[in-house]
Amino acid sequence: MRVRYSAAALLFVACSAYPPPPETREVLVVDTIHGIEFEDPYRWLEDQDAAETRIWIAAQNAYGEEIVGESPLRTRVRARLQELMDTDDVGSSRRVGDYEYFTLRRTGEELASIYRRPVPEEGEDEEIDPAGEYELVLDPHPLSENNTSRVAIRSLSRNGKLMIYSIRDGGADEVELKIRDLESGEDLAEEYPWALYDAASFNRNGTGFYYVRRSRETGPRVYFHTIGENPANDEVLFGEGYGPTSFIQVSQVEDERYLMFTVQHGWASNEVWWQNRRTGRLTPIVTDKNAHFSARFTDGEIYLRTDYEAPNYRVIAVDPRRPAERNWREVIPESDDVLQTYTTIDNRYYVTYLHNVSTKIRVFERDGTPAGEMPVPEFHSASISGGDEGKAHLTLTSLIQPQADYEVDLASGEREVTEEPEVEFASDDYEVKQVWFTSPDGVGAPMYVVHRKGIELTGDSPTLLYGYGGFTSSMTPRFSSTAAVWLEQGGVYAVATLRGGNEFGESWHRDGMLENKQNVFDGFIAAAEWLIENGYTNSDKLAIRGGSNGGLLVGAVLTQRPELFRAVFCGFPDLDMVRFYTFTETNNMPALLEYGDASDPEQFEFLRRYSPYQAVTDGVDYPAVMLTTGDLDTRVPPLQARKMTARLQAATSSGLPVILRYGEKHGHAAGRGRPMSEAIDNTAMELAFLLEQLGVPTGN
Repeated sequence: MRVRYSAAALLFVACSAYPPPPETREVLVVDTIHGIEFEDPYRWLEDQDAAETRIWIAAQNAYGEEIVGESPLRTRVRARLQELMDTDDVGSSRRVGDYEYFTLRRTGEELASIYRRPVPEEGEDEEIDPAGEYELVLDPHPLSENNTSRVAIRSLSRNGKLMIYSIRDGGADEVELKIRDLESGEDLAEEYPWALYDAASFNRNGTGFYYVRRSRETGPRVYFHTIGENPANDEVLFGEGYGPTSFIQVSQVEDERYLMFTVQHGWASNEVWWQNRRTGRLTPIVTDKNAHFSARFTDGEIYLRTDYEAPNYRVIAVDPRRPAERNWREVIPESDDVLQTYTTIDNRYYVTYLHNVSTKIRVFERDGTPAGEMPVPEFHSASISGGDEGKAHLTLTSLIQPQADYEVDLASGEREVTEEPEVEFASDDYEVKQVWFTSPDGVGAPMYVVHRKGIELTGDSPTLLYGYGGFTSSMTPRFSSTAAVWLEQGGVYAVATLRGGNEFGESWHRDGMLENKQNVFDGFIAAAEWLIENGYTNSDKLAIRGGSNGGLLVGAVLTQRPELFRAVFCGFPDLDMVRFYTFTETNNMPALLEYGDASDPEQFEFLRRYSPYQAVTDGVDYPAVMLTTGDLDTRVPPLQARKMTARLQAATSSGLPVILRYGEKHGHAAGRGRPMSEAIDNTAMELAFLLEQLGVPTGN
């Protein structure tokens, strides 16, 4: 094998205190897109199953372990993460027939199992005690050799006889669906193989179920399956004509008399349709608005949370018999804050808003008259739901406060803790500030900054800056085990609010998508500069972290401002935006509506200006970088992280390491469902890498 090193790579070998990365051969491929040539020396790494690629992956994993090493710091971090992450976890419960079904992962177990218990009688304790003894319905541990198969309840028939459940392999988005006879404990013959199933729910009498299957080639379709029939003959109810950039959801209304379909066009807009099941008549509710509509059926009307003519969102009601816009009725008007969710409790609306990226809960009468506010502590995220008569359930969390649950007396306002945090964290030792930074175009945005009380601003605190900025996702304050360990090691933790999210409504989102994506990167850079200018840190003590769309974020800024950062964690990232539209094996084609499609000459122009992979330049002093991905990331093609690793290793002249953590079963849908020991190990390596690069003592 002939291996060619760039001059920068040879300089790395000569000057670095670290061992050189594994050899990666270069085979130059030149693409011409809209008349512009792009060189790609690592196209061969796109072949995931090739023997040479597999050898390269193994070598990169070994190199990453060599760089990070089993230091006392990594051991200490892993032990603390074990305490914070490996706690009892009870999923939401569902009551059908004589039983209540739920998932439960006890401390020390790798995965959550499905259990059931008899429905508590009146007067009995309704809380599920993780230490209690319950009937095991399904244990996922025997399903895979390394505990990589996870199970989830998708639907239960009303009579309690059948359960649809999914099996997910590693981090893939695709799952298998199975139907279990809950009386015999056996699965029915019909199976739904590995695919993208976005929904599955039994009909009212349990003789069949509705489900959505999404295809990379043809897009989403709504089907109905009759129990006992061949799944290959399932009827398509809705979705013909929609392509792979769309999602569809289906809801049953009034005991299945009607179906309601919501079509989501990426993160750009929605449609809502209404179908009479007896006649089959399909009525358009919303089909031609460039806006978002999330729908639910209440009291004979379709309630729509929407940003149509209201960038901060409002709630309107539509009579499905008279759906014309002139008949729409406004229920909750738009305000200066972003309306996130709403629920009805004791015949009042409890509406959750974002006010400067912190939760406010306001109360309205059914006619829309304001009726007060439920207090929420500063810099917290909160959610509320109905409880017993005159009561509500309130959940609170913050960047330094693990989640806690309360029962609220709605008349007196008194609160009683119903579930204390599972983890011990010295919240009183830390403080949260909200500061404001300004992007180059003059737009201001808030940033949360967290650190130990009494910190001296000497400009050399190890600081970790996190961001996302896309797909309408709001970075609200929530407790994070990763952040907690960083703080306990003496670090400063910051979360920047970036355009592309929904923290300030739809206009904020659109200012960070498509041709405006550079606003996101500029904002993140401005946040980093604010931390330096205000004495928190300096470029040798500043690390950045992002995953998925946040991986694109940190990939872009490390190529645009490499001197600004000492270390970067880039997880499951999109990085080759010039060729993203060609990665048709991904199930994430809807992202083209957010990022742009380089097959379009106009969109190609703004994509090529920031695409991180093409922006890497030989001989630049890049920061230390850790990338992570895996074979089963079927949403963001892992080929991008493989190629970016090779390109940065060859290009950098800083002498700092570029490493890749790659897992055969790793993927986008891992979440808390991955084996607990693996989740802890991955996070420990990430934190150890960043802390070591910022000079935090490894200890003895």
